[in-house]
Amino acid sequence: MNDLGVKPVVELKALTRSFEQGGERIDVLRGVDLAIRPGEIVALLGPSGSGKSTLLQAVGLLEGGFGGEIVIAGHSAEKSNSRARTALRRDHLGFVYQFHHLLPDFDALENVVLPQLVAGTPRAEAEARAQELLVALGLGHRLDHRPSQLSGGEQQRVAVARGLANKPDLVLADEPTGNLDEATSDRVLAEFLSLVRGEGSAALIATHNERLAQKMDRVVRLHEGLLA
Repeated sequence: MNDLGVKPVVELKALTRSFEQGGERIDVLRGVDLAIRPGEIVALLGPSGSGKSTLLQAVGLLEGGFGGEIVIAGHSAEKSNSRARTALRRDHLGFVYQFHHLLPDFDALENVVLPQLVAGTPRAEAEARAQELLVALGLGHRLDHRPSQLSGGEQQRVAVARGLANKPDLVLADEPTGNLDEATSDRVLAEFLSLVRGEGSAALIATHNERLAQKMDRVVRLHEGLLA
């Protein structure tokens, strides 16, 4: 774990989020404070419906409507325009979801190459990086296979490689192994954590699984809109 004096890669200050439903106001986040430092892997623990995905959407700058402050790599999201927020997302964040959301018409290598091309990486460099990540995840023999030709665990490994492709400062993962059986889930999570640590990235990983959460550096619990 990094020294406490190191500047956080992400900092949430009094983060709030409310929704209107059936004429009623529902407070999902009620003033969340959180700081994650470089290289730190944090488990976001809470039952389904507790607001974990909402919190990840906030950190990922994926939607508006939040109160409070979100600071990513020293930049305040609230003080950034739409273009600057897109750049923050592209340059500093990586995403891994419960369902892999791979592009079905592209093979494993291409799925990991594409986000790098969007970020402006030369193709040869992007392909080398994609191959390096996929080999590290045990998929060196599956580079030219499309998602439909891969098992669930293999698909999620490709999604992990894609999330790390642009060397993000922070990886956001929403139940990244929740769609897998327990044995496959354990293997994929172990590989994911090993790769994140090897890359030196930080990670915020949402899960409802206490056993998986204990494998991370720190656990924060979302309860009634606050972090315990």
